[in-house]
Amino acid sequence: MRKLIIATQNRDKFQEMKEGLTGLGWEIIPAFEFPGAPEVEEDGKTLEENSLKKARVLSMFTDLPTLADDTGLFVEALGGQPGVYAARFAGENCTYQDNVTKILKVMKGVPQDRRKAFFKTVITFYQPNREAQQVAGDVQGFITEEARGQGGFGYDPVFLPTGLNKVFAEMSLEEKNRISHRGLAVQKVRQLLTQP
Repeated sequence: MRKLIIATQNRDKFQEMKEGLTGLGWEIIPAFEFPGAPEVEEDGKTLEENSLKKARVLSMFTDLPTLADDTGLFVEALGGQPGVYAARFAGENCTYQDNVTKILKVMKGVPQDRRKAFFKTVITFYQPNREAQQVAGDVQGFITEEARGQGGFGYDPVFLPTGLNKVFAEMSLEEKNRISHRGLAVQKVRQLLTQP
């Protein structure tokens, strides 16, 4: 069975991606199972740059095909922030809860029609001695006025997809993967992985 590395130290993100890639005949392995795997500094200005850098570095380290994603949350009322800095919106080494607390605080009092936001995920498929391939997925929605639900991770308690009445944190992993930014990108990755 061919091995495929997911270039992340985030166990939640790994679980989501692995779930979406089952049944393709690849053995899906997280970067955190490789002793000494480099921590890649996400210093790119775009999701595309960060995703490519992570995939390339981990593929070169393991000499195996690698997937890496980078995800941003873009909030209209905040001029597109936190964008590529979504994971560290509340500062370096912050928790999911820190980020949720900060976004609710800075959005306090913002009316419903100005709470629009979208999530975007870019995934890079990098194989040694092959050209990198990138796919993307995005989902439109709103930032809620309070956190809801117990599932998911990151901003899932405060992101309500357009046209739905459940935030991501109120959905099962299967429900979320069908419509989420990362889930949509992973569906495109499935097509890349079935090519010869």
